[in-house]
Amino acid sequence: MNEEISKEENVVSVSNTNKSVKNPWKIATIILIIAIVFILAYFIFFKGGITGGVISENDAAGKLVDYLNARTGGGVEFVSVEDMGNIYQVLVTFQGDEIPVYVTKDGQYFVQGITPLAVTTTDTQQPTASVPKADKPEVELFVMTHCPYGTQAEKGIIPVLELLGDKIDGGIRFVHYFMHDPEETETPIQVCIREEQEDKYFDYLKCFLEDGDSDRCLTETGIDETKLDSCVESKSEEYYSEDSSLSEGYGVRGSPTLVINGEQVSSGRDSASYLSVVCSAFNDAPSECNEELSSTSPSPGFGYSETGGSSTGTC
Repeated sequence: MNEEISKEENVVSVSNTNKSVKNPWKIATIILIIAIVFILAYFIFFKGGITGGVISENDAAGKLVDYLNARTGGGVEFVSVEDMGNIYQVLVTFQGDEIPVYVTKDGQYFVQGITPLAVTTTDTQQPTASVPKADKPEVELFVMTHCPYGTQAEKGIIPVLELLGDKIDGGIRFVHYFMHDPEETETPIQVCIREEQEDKYFDYLKCFLEDGDSDRCLTETGIDETKLDSCVESKSEEYYSEDSSLSEGYGVRGSPTLVINGEQVSSGRDSASYLSVVCSAFNDAPSECNEELSSTSPSPGFGYSETGGSSTGTC
């Protein structure tokens, strides 16, 4: 790894994203990091890269993964890479978490995340003005089971779905494509629990969102595994096909995507933002809409640390 990338080793600590909450950096270090991120954001988004010497996606991703393994002592694994225009987004796994990191196209600088300078400092978004209204809104959040931004959105919206209960229709659905290997196994499990053991669905999902351990959560939440196995074998494809058809019909192109009364709607991923945007879809909002829920965005990926993470990433 070249000298330039080693100079950026304090821009991000990828070894454990949750530890940063428990072990805050000194004020001066934080200010320096913010300055570096803003400088990198300027060059990446407005100058087309740092040096202009573009290398391939795979070469850049390989250099970044090698560098991260050298810094963490190993365990960082490559998942995918995507050309974002003037930067590569590299998805890696570390200690059970999927973490998006970014590397400049010359393969020499990286940060864990970049926010365009035009974005405001808060992730809480106001309800979209054009949210269609109904007496009983249909609220559908389309996700992938292992998309870090999908799990972030699920953690934010579950308190809203539980609070509003049968005052709304819909719930959590699944997009019409897969990007991560465990999804083709986990999606049938979740869709079967949702359809045939509905009273335990949120309990299972909240457990699963802790660490992605499906086996543990099936046991701890008392899922009837005989019934589940039968469903996965014979009915899961039918259940999932309905979600898939709706996803395609709504034009879903990312996880998460929020659809209310048949229209894609923007929202922050904290519970307060979700409650606000869903309640704006009622012709006559119920008293539950006056409840105060958390306005801090959950962290992407598994785990329940509230970090105020980005509310714009998708898979």
